[in-house]
Amino acid sequence: MSIPKEVSALITLALSEDLGTTTADSFDILGDVTSLAFIPAESTSNATLLARQSLTLSGIEVAIECFHRIDPTLSILSHAKEGDGVKTGQALLSIDGSTRSILSAERTALNFLGRLCGIATLASRYSEAVRGTHVKLLDTRKTTPGWRLLEKQAVKAGGCVNHRMGLYDAVLVKDNHLASLGDLSLLSPVIQRIKREHPGLEIEIEADTLEQVEQLLNLSGIDVILLDNMSCELMRRAVALRNEKAPGFLLEASGGVTLESVPAIARTGVDRISVGALTHSALNADLSLEIEPA
Repeated sequence: MSIPKEVSALITLALSEDLGTTTADSFDILGDVTSLAFIPAESTSNATLLARQSLTLSGIEVAIECFHRIDPTLSILSHAKEGDGVKTGQALLSIDGSTRSILSAERTALNFLGRLCGIATLASRYSEAVRGTHVKLLDTRKTTPGWRLLEKQAVKAGGCVNHRMGLYDAVLVKDNHLASLGDLSLLSPVIQRIKREHPGLEIEIEADTLEQVEQLLNLSGIDVILLDNMSCELMRRAVALRNEKAPGFLLEASGGVTLESVPAIARTGVDRISVGALTHSALNADLSLEIEPA
């Protein structure tokens, strides 16, 4: 796997804050005073990175890069790939080589892997909760600063779909935008200008009421209407209204979606559900690294 430059920079930052030393994108273990004091330079070990819970795997290549950034001579064998379901006790990586190097990279590698597996595992649970429906589950921009690319990759590994990456790759007019405009009728000329200047850019408008949904269905150029914090009953009525007036529009539900509520939302007939919890509420997966002297 080729590590994107944004992820490479993040790995550099993470290793630097742990070791306190960096030379460009390569590291030594001079900052690991414990390993330098207690582990002989010639010591080698066999290490196994294990899952201590059932999980969906994401971030394995990032973990490998952490070890190789410390020591390119480490021999690393991966036992699973991105998106795989993993059982408790299953080995994810085997690492052979310098004991000092393995110990110096351990925590940073586990930090990345634990966070990303946690997101992928939660995403897979959400995906399973709507199995049998046509709905797509999307993430949001509620991500850890600097981690967005990795966290959205983990969402995909869990079987869900990425929403816009940032403010630059889709138009999403929310309540604060609408409050500044003051009148939905003012949207139309702006939408047409966006269509001319940025062809292919998805345009999504938030609606809080059925009256707003009906108004938006009469505007051309909109791709998606976001149903914000509506009850399931209101969403069903919005779907019926859309089917009657403008079948080409997509409807997306959003606001406080949980594992418990998402099946009922999916059954309303909406096309998409955006779930901030996929990234902002995921718990780290439980992993461990077991070492034996070579």
